[in-house]
Amino acid sequence: MKGNVYVYILVMALVTYLIRMLPLTLIRGTIKSKFIRSFLYYVPYVTLSVMTFPAILSATASPWSGLAGFVTAVGLSYKGKGLIFVSLCACAVVFLLELVLV
Repeated sequence: MKGNVYVYILVMALVTYLIRMLPLTLIRGTIKSKFIRSFLYYVPYVTLSVMTFPAILSATASPWSGLAGFVTAVGLSYKGKGLIFVSLCACAVVFLLELVLV
């Protein structure tokens, strides 16, 4: 697989540019469909969740402690607690479970 590295970089840059440029040029007007607008509204949140959740489970020595920290964080944030409090409680739950499980 020998080749010119600069050609690979150029192709990757072109593909990245096209992915970002085509929606701006093809969709000129406002999107009137409520379904598509709501779908596009939630895409960043879903993408972040999909990338973050496996890392939560694999960041600890035991996936069970990661899951317990995740459930703690979701529960506290659902109750309306602040970000610092939620993260500290989730970290404390993971720490205590790691002491017990490992």
